[in-house]
Amino acid sequence: MAITGMGVITPAGETLDAFYANVHRGLGLAGPVTRFDADGLPTRIACEVHGFDPTDYLPLKDVRRLDPFARFAVAAALRAVEDAGAPRGDPYRRGVVCGTALGGHHTIAEQALACASKGPLRVSGFLAPMGMDNSPAAAISARLGWLGPSLTVNTACAAGATAIGEAVRWIRSGDCDTVLAGGTDAGVNRLVMAAFSRLRALSRRNDEPERASRPFDKARDGYVMGEGAAFLVLERLDVAAWWGARVYAEIAGYGHTSDAYHPTAPLPDGTQAARCMRLALADAGLDPSDIGHVNAHGTGTRLNDAMEATALTAVFGQAPPPVTAPKGVLGHLMGAAGAAEAVVAALSARDGLVPPVANHEDGDPEHPLDIVTVAPRRVRPGAAVLSNSFGFGGHNAGLVIAPHRLEVAEP
Repeated sequence: MAITGMGVITPAGETLDAFYANVHRGLGLAGPVTRFDADGLPTRIACEVHGFDPTDYLPLKDVRRLDPFARFAVAAALRAVEDAGAPRGDPYRRGVVCGTALGGHHTIAEQALACASKGPLRVSGFLAPMGMDNSPAAAISARLGWLGPSLTVNTACAAGATAIGEAVRWIRSGDCDTVLAGGTDAGVNRLVMAAFSRLRALSRRNDEPERASRPFDKARDGYVMGEGAAFLVLERLDVAAWWGARVYAEIAGYGHTSDAYHPTAPLPDGTQAARCMRLALADAGLDPSDIGHVNAHGTGTRLNDAMEATALTAVFGQAPPPVTAPKGVLGHLMGAAGAAEAVVAALSARDGLVPPVANHEDGDPEHPLDIVTVAPRRVRPGAAVLSNSFGFGGHNAGLVIAPHRLEVAEP
């Protein structure tokens, strides 16, 4: 499946060039929260999107009727379509799949306060459509006039990767020729951060925020909340070749499984995460030896990183390929994480260059991995990338992203 366009709205930038450069710089982008007054929260740091103006992408009337997570999504989706060069073809065969973990929490929290303090008649009539998870997919479809299937998926922090995988299935099944797939979330708000702080999921390094997100580091103490969106334009390879599209890379395989274990904790032995990776490899028709590096979920929480390392060893043996984890730079974009990391993986597959993990100073001796640190690392040309995403509730999704094959038959 050809990736012909990509768009991002992230703490690392709103353009692919800025995003790619910041990820490869390998420096954490977390800082003190500026979006709201964080006093009283155990965690007062986040990876925020700075300088984003939704009116650059939408009329003010539409902006007012969308929650921040939907504004991020529409902007990233429009950037992806522009990057693809306006895909050709039948609008009835173009679809949209959007992943989210949190949905319209910002609007829901805001309107709940209005209801409690001012009464139910002061609740916005737009609360329902603004708070619903499906609002970004609906807004994107309407904005573009794409009349094919439009779907929202919520597999927690695996949602962005799940959306891309399901989009691949739509194209393979013949339902669509082109699908815009990705994820979005706006988790930097007081209610969401209070909730995840209470779970002790967030790092509490408030005095050194840029060093707080530490995937696979021995001293990791939780993730840093991020926000933003990322979308990819996926097209049938023959269709993309027919109209002369630029192809970044290909989605070669997709796997997904369930831990069926716990509302928040991953299955410690990693068996279902490992099975997810094997399914993605089998779907791509590849062996573990064909993988040049792993783009890990790597949240920087003690349990998730330990589980993922265990699963990687199960799949690849005692010497897994090099591992990167973009959350050290970006923080955790929640439902957008898997999509933003798929963008990283696609560019890495194209260039054969693996970005370093920010803040990785001391490996975990109980779970040794070959973590890429300090500077980008070259890997063998033509190697595929395995990109992992795991979500609360035991949702696991894996994507195999490979360099573009030039030999394509006519449609």
